[in-house]
Amino acid sequence: MTDGTATITLSARNLCRHYGSHIAVNGIHLELKRGEVLGLLGPNGAGKTTTMRMLTGNLAPSAGHIEICGIDLLDNPQEAKAHLGFLPEIPPLYQEMTIDEYLLFAAKLHRVDQSMISAALRLAKQRCGLEDRSKRLISTLSKGFQQRVGIAQAIIHNPDVIILDEPTVGLDPNQIREIRSLIRELGTVSSVILSTHILPEVEAVCDRVQIMHKGSLVFDETLTGLQQQGIQLEAAFTQLTHSDE
Repeated sequence: MTDGTATITLSARNLCRHYGSHIAVNGIHLELKRGEVLGLLGPNGAGKTTTMRMLTGNLAPSAGHIEICGIDLLDNPQEAKAHLGFLPEIPPLYQEMTIDEYLLFAAKLHRVDQSMISAALRLAKQRCGLEDRSKRLISTLSKGFQQRVGIAQAIIHNPDVIILDEPTVGLDPNQIREIRSLIRELGTVSSVILSTHILPEVEAVCDRVQIMHKGSLVFDETLTGLQQQGIQLEAAFTQLTHSDE
């Protein structure tokens, strides 16, 4: 949980993305504080993935401004991305590598200092529960452990902002519980954006929730605020995203 004096780690203003005449994202404003876990919700086609691709520098916005730890993402992408960790919905894994080989590769991509690589690998494996599987080929791991490897690559460089797209899709209940616990732990030292379709997941791990619908942000509230107002997240989601089209 964060407070009003916490450092702003990510700021997006008037973020838009157009594909011809189609408006995928329309004037999004988003601010994330250190130590905050933000749940980004929305039905299919709401614009969540497009938004995350822009926030991570993988897609240029049609309009708007993004800063990561005060660094302009468009003007200084390399410097800004050094503060970012990203797990897409399909983890970017090389199945023929061992966990150690892959995380070493990821550390080098993120330009972790050579003198710090061993410690970075050890810490990422410890946080993701991978210590006893270092020499295993990724192809031999269960989906749950492959998700852990995906998260490990996203945090190998100790980023200030971690963006996770559907990190528990396809996992069994035990694996989901373990990943949620890891997300809560990550949120104590970094800022986390969690994109998911699973409302209980947001209620279990997030401090704040934003809901997107048809490319626009239609709701922004803390979980504590929802509880104090007696608002059920499911009811708010259904009301705000219901469409007769």
